[in-house]
Amino acid sequence: MPALSPDMTPASIDATSMRHAGRELLSLALMDARNHSLHLLSHFEQALLAGKLVVPKRAELELPQWLAGHIGWLAEYWIGRNPQRALGPACPADGVRLASIEPMADRWFNPALVPHALRWQLDLPDFEAIRAYLLDTLETTLELLDKTADTDEALYFHRVALFHEDLRCEQLVTLAQTLGLPLKLALPVGIQPRDAVLVPAGRWRLGSPPGGFVFDVEKWAHEVEVPEFEIDAQPVNWGQFVEFVDDGGYDSPEFWQPAGREWLEREAGQEGRRGPRYVEQIGAASGAVMQTHFGQAARMAANQSAMHVSWWEADAWARWAGRRLPTEVEWEMAAHVAGRRGFRWGDVREWTASTLRPWPGFTPDCWSRHTDLEAQNLFGRARVQRGASFAARSRMKHPKFRGFALPERDDYFVGFRTCSL
Repeated sequence: MPALSPDMTPASIDATSMRHAGRELLSLALMDARNHSLHLLSHFEQALLAGKLVVPKRAELELPQWLAGHIGWLAEYWIGRNPQRALGPACPADGVRLASIEPMADRWFNPALVPHALRWQLDLPDFEAIRAYLLDTLETTLELLDKTADTDEALYFHRVALFHEDLRCEQLVTLAQTLGLPLKLALPVGIQPRDAVLVPAGRWRLGSPPGGFVFDVEKWAHEVEVPEFEIDAQPVNWGQFVEFVDDGGYDSPEFWQPAGREWLEREAGQEGRRGPRYVEQIGAASGAVMQTHFGQAARMAANQSAMHVSWWEADAWARWAGRRLPTEVEWEMAAHVAGRRGFRWGDVREWTASTLRPWPGFTPDCWSRHTDLEAQNLFGRARVQRGASFAARSRMKHPKFRGFALPERDDYFVGFRTCSL
């Protein structure tokens, strides 16, 4: 299958409208996503050939070969091997499956059969075999898409395959950052600070309505009464974060919740933490913020968004500033109604004050149990993230997208903004 050339890539395949895409655009987008996966995979292969690919066995990490193989496996499992794929969301999770084109695929890439802790023990195929599996499964996906009806139900798993692959590619970028691989991905530029935005009180339909593709944690749209609030027009930048550091924010217990203080003490015991992850130098005395990105230390401009911040750090900064993190309904409402007044997002994912909980009418998607990211395992524990980072494809940058992570996670490209008390 030939690579997708630039003149075959309409801007619409990387737009948020892809949640409602029909066959033709889906076909192009699936090729585009697979090319991106193969491009990212090649960086890990080069590191392996250079003897520089070492992936520690840690809860937040994955083997790149497993991630890539799992992309192809999930698409094949729910499309190529699934006789009931036309049922869409109503498809039974444990229905009969056809055989895989790779006899070992389930034993390698099915999370239900291979828990995270056991993946380092697998005899995974080499990068060349993974590439072949990705190309073969895509060919099957596209052949079946060509014969698929243009309805939400019939196209459901093809949209699932697309957005699951985009999520996994963002995970591969994050892994490259963690391992210090030299990935050529430009950091977001700094932006001119703007005054906070006042959003009037009103009722807001939080979440996504039925129709097209919807992640299960976005189900379903429901009305929420929202009091008037003032919210930052952009995420907190490095210049603002440095003030917190210089004012002794990391040494002031009054700004930290008890669990956050415990986390900070554990981190400080390991690496003397006095700044977000990957920061090598920070503070007015040093004259700059130096943060390592893809293996290279880079000087951060004062007006660039702070990133690799844990929820505990974001909450402590807000308390220090006499402000608070926004709730997710405040963030979503502002993203929709305050864009023309300077509300900007899309450089970093952003922490909110909200704890991840199911909304009225929530039901888990049949496919999400195969992602290792099942929300129901984190309900009541994870904090909600909104927005999207520069590492995500543009079609993932939907204002309804609801990310989530445990409050100590700081490996993703995450920042925050605040509201007035």
